[in-house]
Amino acid sequence: MEQELTIYHGSERVIETPTYGEGKQHNDFGLGFYCTESRDLAKEWAVSSLRDGFCNRYTLDTEFLRILRLNSPEYTILNWMAVLVEHRLFSIKTPVARRAKRYLIEHFGVNVNAYDVVIGYRADDSYFDYAEAFLNNAITVEQLSRAMRLGKLGEQIVIKSSFAFSKLRFEGFEAAPKDAYYVLRKARDEEANQTYLGILEEEADGLYIQDIIRGGITNDDPRIPRNLSM
Repeated sequence: MEQELTIYHGSERVIETPTYGEGKQHNDFGLGFYCTESRDLAKEWAVSSLRDGFCNRYTLDTEFLRILRLNSPEYTILNWMAVLVEHRLFSIKTPVARRAKRYLIEHFGVNVNAYDVVIGYRADDSYFDYAEAFLNNAITVEQLSRAMRLGKLGEQIVIKSSFAFSKLRFEGFEAAPKDAYYVLRKARDEEANQTYLGILEEEADGLYIQDIIRGGITNDDPRIPRNLSM
């Protein structure tokens, strides 16, 4: 990883000075400024079916920053899930799902607020549905991991601390026209749905969340898939 990164933030407005403490609490990794190294992905995130957006460009000096890389082999897919269920609003439909949320946070949780920057995959659209299905005991951890690997996920870089915000420098912006980038965003989502439906047609003999809870399975168990990018 280079010391100075060029990163992009998709938004409905130009943001010359990102402000520490602003934003939504219920994003994937909690409160922070969500960016990506992909200009095109930022433009997809910037648009909706109704409006154009902007792709804001920044440089980030990473020297002295504490960086959490959730996609590294040090972590499993359930570390990512635990962070997600702690911060995002899930549909908890069953007692199993309530126990699952508690178990994941207790046994697989990672304190993202101890870091200046968090790097990990974005649970956008269908990918959030995969995570919700796993939490509600509908798919196995192997199916979850496979769906995430096959999908064209976007990796996000989240600026968490005031110190990290001070290392950001605004470099300019580009327009993100909805007519071009919303089509790409929808295509990504539709491909993810097709991948998911195909996986559901297969027989699943792996570990469901209820099996993980009953077995007292923890992060060092070799049956839990590691490193979403592999």
